[in-house]
Amino acid sequence: MSSNVAQQPADTQPLPSMTVAQYNEIVQRLKTAGAGHPKGRRYHACFGEPDKLQVFDVWDSQAAFDAFGQTLMPILTEMGANTAQPVVMPVHSVMPFSRYAADATSEQKSRDGSA
Repeated sequence: MSSNVAQQPADTQPLPSMTVAQYNEIVQRLKTAGAGHPKGRRYHACFGEPDKLQVFDVWDSQAAFDAFGQTLMPILTEMGANTAQPVVMPVHSVMPFSRYAADATSEQKSRDGSA
């Protein structure tokens, strides 16, 4: 199974962005449409300054990403949000954080005597 990451275009032009209010409204509309946790999306992050948020996702496949786009794009268009074509790239490596965080927490508890 291959994974792909979908990210906003990274070139010399300013990156498309949105405000916190726009992002929250998009998320709410996706939830209402039943696409708050779409099949095939492994990871989602929203980052940046409150008036210049950007997002990136990691997907199981291009097909899963395209299927999500069927719901997302009309919402973005309806809201007048930037609908620039995302950049899709293969994922070289993923380092899961939760396992390491859990291990570190257990080790710290053992050292502290609180386990």
